[in-house]
Amino acid sequence: MFKVKRALISVSDKSGLLDLVKGLSKFGVEILSTGGTAKALRDAGYAVKDVSEHTGFPEMLDGRVKTLHPKIHGGLLALRDNAEHMKTVEAHGIGLIDMVVVNLYPFEKVTGKKNVSLEEAIENIDIGGPSMLRSAAKNYRSVAVVCNPARYKDVLKELEANSGILPDALLFNLALEVFDRTASYDRAISQFLNRRFSSDAFTAMPQHVALNFVKAQDLRYGENPHQPGAFYRDADALTGLAKMKQLHGKELSFNNILDLYAVCDIAYAFKNPAAAVIKHNNPCGVAEDVTLAKAYKNAWACDTLSAFGGIIGLNRAVDAATAQAIVKSGFTECVIAPAFDQAALELLMQKKNIRLMTLPVEDFVKDKYDFKKVAGGLLLQEADIRELAAEELKVVTKKKPTKAQIAALLFGWKVVKFVKSNAIVLAKGSRTIGIGMGQTSRVDSTDLAIRRAGKLSKGACLASDAFLPKADNVTAAAKAGIAAIIQTGGSIADPEVIKEADKRGIAMVVTGVRHFRH
Repeated sequence: MFKVKRALISVSDKSGLLDLVKGLSKFGVEILSTGGTAKALRDAGYAVKDVSEHTGFPEMLDGRVKTLHPKIHGGLLALRDNAEHMKTVEAHGIGLIDMVVVNLYPFEKVTGKKNVSLEEAIENIDIGGPSMLRSAAKNYRSVAVVCNPARYKDVLKELEANSGILPDALLFNLALEVFDRTASYDRAISQFLNRRFSSDAFTAMPQHVALNFVKAQDLRYGENPHQPGAFYRDADALTGLAKMKQLHGKELSFNNILDLYAVCDIAYAFKNPAAAVIKHNNPCGVAEDVTLAKAYKNAWACDTLSAFGGIIGLNRAVDAATAQAIVKSGFTECVIAPAFDQAALELLMQKKNIRLMTLPVEDFVKDKYDFKKVAGGLLLQEADIRELAAEELKVVTKKKPTKAQIAALLFGWKVVKFVKSNAIVLAKGSRTIGIGMGQTSRVDSTDLAIRRAGKLSKGACLASDAFLPKADNVTAAAKAGIAAIIQTGGSIADPEVIKEADKRGIAMVVTGVRHFRH
């Protein structure tokens, strides 16, 4: 613990600044400052000593050099209980600095702008700020270091409670926050420059991966009650589920968030009004239609048994008709959509436990990379965003699919990449009628999809996320009345599979693209 007598303040983000300085002034703290911060404080009527006056050396190089001086860093790094250090600072006329309040040039904000120039980005790389923060944090037992305006209240509270003295626990936590901040700042600079100078910026896998996430909220528990859990947002970008807002219902669980991501991934991928119902990270039903209510009813009808207690995703503002259909469906965990009409809210909020979430479609920005943690390492891959056009399809059977079948096949192909492998989707028009997922045998997935579709299988189209390894899938499809199949192709069994399709009068197209999802 120590008493704060002198503070150096230099901030880009001036929120809360005047309240902080007002509190420091009550304890007679001398304020050193630079540039815009010094001006803001003087304009507010506070006495400020310029850093250049303190060091006896002017700012130079358009402000690039302000605080890089022994009278600054000596005042921060000197160990107060080290006699030799104290002799040195006294001999050189170095005044001790007890507090540093610095937040860095807004590099992440600047480089987040479209078409930002390299010159503007580089000018927003802070040098003096991180140097002061790290010097102060290294000597945290004798220097309070504050890099986050949200901490000003904590600092003032402790000063008030302890007559201008700050406790060790707070000093340590403030220093730890600084090292987290400078690490993330350097990572943001490195990643920006790597992207800017890489010749394969859109295809190459990075040589180094550094992750930076900030806790957004604690969860009741993880996948199971005995596992603690929390949701962390990307510290460098506020997009995706980090921008999700809850309007109603119980707090979210770990599994809710996984399913909310999955359902947005599907529903928000469609241009026309679309709905998806998710259970345990797999779609129970997906549909696209001219109205949201009709799309929802078709999605729910695909597998009403599995959809009970599921997560609903909608890519349009929810209206009263859609809300009424959701209410009639029975128990639902969550509904997420870009917005809810007032009438829809009134209907849905009658259900006490349903969670209502909003997330604008434009804010659901998928990351370039998808990763999975394994013991001792990390698997990284580009996200599966591959789309397929009708002209890319290759007809391999004697019978050609009709125009309507092509549309249904492409719809099924769009959905199947969101289904856990081995994945089979049966579609009619722009709605799923049966989905088979997660089986260790593809024919089991085919059988499951057909069983769920029942009589609707007749005339339907089948989408497989990978090639058909045997003709048994085609045989099962034929018995159910399937009219057309879309699959990857490329199996050594292709001749046998195509022969069976010809024998059964089924049209088949291949994509040359696979959509495994593990």
